Amino acid sequence: MRLSRYFLPLIKENPAEAQIVSHRLMLRAGLVRQLQAGIYNWLPMGWRVLQKVESIVRTEMDKAGAIELLMPTMQPVSLWEESGRGDYGKETLIVTDRHDRKMLYGPTNEEVITDIFRKHVKTHKSLPLTLYHIQWKFRDEIRPRFGVMRGREFLMKDAYSFTADEESHLALYDAMYKTYIRIFRRMGLNAIPFRAETGMIGGSLSHEFQVIAETGESQVYYDAAFEDEVAKDELDIAKMKSLYSAADDQHDAANCPVPADRLKTARGIEVGHIFYLGDKYTKAMGATITNAAGAEVPAMMGCHGIGVSRLVGAIIEANHDDAGIIWPESVAPFKVGLINLRSDDAACASFCDDLYAQLQQADIEVLYDDTDQRGGAKFASMDLIGLPWQMIVGPRGAAEGKVELKSRRTGEKQELSIADAIAKLKG
Repeated sequence: MRLSRYFLPLIKENPAEAQIVSHRLMLRAGLVRQLQAGIYNWLPMGWRVLQKVESIVRTEMDKAGAIELLMPTMQPVSLWEESGRGDYGKETLIVTDRHDRKMLYGPTNEEVITDIFRKHVKTHKSLPLTLYHIQWKFRDEIRPRFGVMRGREFLMKDAYSFTADEESHLALYDAMYKTYIRIFRRMGLNAIPFRAETGMIGGSLSHEFQVIAETGESQVYYDAAFEDEVAKDELDIAKMKSLYSAADDQHDAANCPVPADRLKTARGIEVGHIFYLGDKYTKAMGATITNAAGAEVPAMMGCHGIGVSRLVGAIIEANHDDAGIIWPESVAPFKVGLINLRSDDAACASFCDDLYAQLQQADIEVLYDDTDQRGGAKFASMDLIGLPWQMIVGPRGAAEGKVELKSRRTGEKQELSIADAIAKLKG
């Protein structure tokens, strides 16, 4: 993509309304723009990142055996009345259609998925079954803040699992626990799982996953051994569940079992939550199956959410410096930024145009700064948007057939031939 033809409105100064790093940088780097309180337009650069995050989530959910569908954003209030849990109170946006039927903009989908299940699944032979979708949600937060970290409209992956009994469901719960750690790790994040309250969702068991970042929302405490465990290729869920972790409202210093030299405290950002619901929804809504003994029983159910749009903010909170964002390669909007230091130099421009074509041919996602800005401004912009690599070309390099390749994360620079630079990017 040529920057001269791209839509990337950058902001030089920190916006006054932004209170945290990710909000400031998402505005400055042209990822989002607020439409109204807690509701954002995702601009082209932000949309590319959001799609990368969504793709990782989808790939790992598919690997775990989950099946994707799509449920509507609008739900009949009658389903929520049937389940008996009520609604989210003032956080729920409820409207009345022209036929005087009450509908709500879905904050979650337990009732809708249970309705699908009860209409189409009748026997234990169809289980276990996990269905998921990636869909926009709405919760009318009284004080939306921190940009996409606590907005009113947000993109979420929510999965719903069904089994014939509790024992098999707890095994599925552990598999989802493991899948979540892998999802976050692919995005360059170490997410620590914490036993959590079930809240409005309900159920008897839940874990939330917190990304450690200096600007996190809540104080968390955990055994340092967690950091080694979540980084392992083979995840030992039983061992992780035996380790201590607690958010500030559940931590009791007097009764903490972890020695002081091993207890870590930090700020955390919640990015995912898994729940074992039991028969909370299936019993109330008549979602029964015939079990192996021939008895008709409510299916056991779980739900598992990941804040897809929220993750973009969390990744930035964990990956930035004073100059701007530092994207992990797996979610970067482009892999490399090609910087022509002298757009007014015919030989340099010709060399860069040819290099740009070669990068595209090699299937390397490239943002080519072919504008007539000065070099200093181009460097500042590239550092701000945080692409993993910068490929810098000036008249001397063009004459010698070489480029300077810079790592955004480490700042390391190398002068390489085009072939070697492309090989490094491909590797």
